[in-house]
Amino acid sequence: MKKIGFFLVLLIGAAGCKKSFIQLTPVDSYTVNNFYKTESQFQSAIVAAYTPLRDVLVNDFFTSEMHSDNTIYQPYPDQGTAYMQRRNISDFDNTSTNAYVNATWQHSYEGISRANIIIESLKTASISDSVRKSIDGQAKFLRALNYFKLVQLYGAVPMFLKVIETADDAFIPRTGVDSVYQQIIADAQDAVNELAVPAKFPQTGIATKGAATMLLADVYAVRQRWSDAEALLTTLSTMGYSLYANYADAFLPSNKNGHESLFEIQYLGGNGTGTTPNTTTLAFIPRSKNTSLLTGISIDNTGSGGWNTPSNDLIGSYEARDTRLDASIGVIEGTYDGSDYFTYSAVKSIVNYTPAAGKTGVPYIKKYLHSPLPATTGSSDDFPIYRYSEALLLLAEVLNEQGRTAEALVPVNTVRARAGLAALTTTDQAALRTAIWHERRVELAFEDHRWEDLLRAGNALDMINAFGVMLRQQLSYVPSDSHVVTEHNLLFPIPQDNIDLNPLLTQNP
Repeated sequence: MKKIGFFLVLLIGAAGCKKSFIQLTPVDSYTVNNFYKTESQFQSAIVAAYTPLRDVLVNDFFTSEMHSDNTIYQPYPDQGTAYMQRRNISDFDNTSTNAYVNATWQHSYEGISRANIIIESLKTASISDSVRKSIDGQAKFLRALNYFKLVQLYGAVPMFLKVIETADDAFIPRTGVDSVYQQIIADAQDAVNELAVPAKFPQTGIATKGAATMLLADVYAVRQRWSDAEALLTTLSTMGYSLYANYADAFLPSNKNGHESLFEIQYLGGNGTGTTPNTTTLAFIPRSKNTSLLTGISIDNTGSGGWNTPSNDLIGSYEARDTRLDASIGVIEGTYDGSDYFTYSAVKSIVNYTPAAGKTGVPYIKKYLHSPLPATTGSSDDFPIYRYSEALLLLAEVLNEQGRTAEALVPVNTVRARAGLAALTTTDQAALRTAIWHERRVELAFEDHRWEDLLRAGNALDMINAFGVMLRQQLSYVPSDSHVVTEHNLLFPIPQDNIDLNPLLTQNP
């Protein structure tokens, strides 16, 4: 101990003799204090603030689609921790230590943190007003979008609005739901005011006035501020947005950021430097040692596939002649081996499908799978956050909730017409409300809206419990307590590691 103490004294003495003894900020390194100065630096920073959305997506289909009645998982004998924790989310058995739920929390806050640094740094930056408005609007859109995800899944959450510099900044209690929504609305409104209408289509992929408008309208709908949502939604058609003639065209990689897209997560498939393949493509098809029948190239996805399989309940909910069924869902036919790996033998249409003798047909999400894939790591398919068809359905909803049922028929029937379906004619508010929710389910299937929609509709408990009864009868590998839910299941638990670190945090029931 004496030697250690003497060594420390020497260090202190040396430091006192030469002020540059320790360079806390090396001259060749960037920090918050010396990086956020130029336009190019802010442009790089805002690109980095979008990146966590990809990480959120990797877990979001577990918390939004599989944590609902839309999709299920395939059987697998591997009962390791990773498999079990993913399965638990679908079964509604997840706990506060579930790594995949907790990742949604972590990556959302990562996006918020990056946005906070940008928003704060812009206040003193010497850049043009036009660039400042664009960057600030994008950062506030991203902060609002991330908090909107968090408040819906977890309820009251800690609300960080500035750069964390001390322990007191980091360890704060949960902010009430109403206050979180107030901040989301303030950020989204700033984004609407500051961002520009798309200059042309296809868009660049950055958030625009249209994206911010849709986000704010979505938030208003959750808060049942119907007239406020309506005022926003009616402006979107003037910004150049419209539907593709065919539903499937909205998801083609060649139509990325097109005129039906309000906002989507960007991907670039391939093996070269700078590529960012969409890996969920391989997660959404059955586990196989050779996926070439679906992917166009031989890929072994036995370690990543078998998730987000369309449920029979969802498949059965499509009306006859609804073109969205065949565009959204396909069937891969084949056989399982003793390890529950699937050998593909034929690709079939889901419409009126009957398995061939001795074969099993497994439905898979088709709308994001465009063969051949550009790489063994994933596809170039972007992932939609908001599409114009959702704006039309939301407009129909807010009009109906204001008692203007006849007016509400116009936007909902626009969506149905594209799907090849007859127009709705009911002017009964309750009946039309049910019809609009059904349209949302089939129009937005696999776009990570279903769980939040069940929460907003107020029927999550009834729908999930009923689905669980059917599921346990259909699938022998589903546990007996799967999809048995009560009030406490309406919120995900706060991550346990955050509870352990921060004594001010409280857990959900």
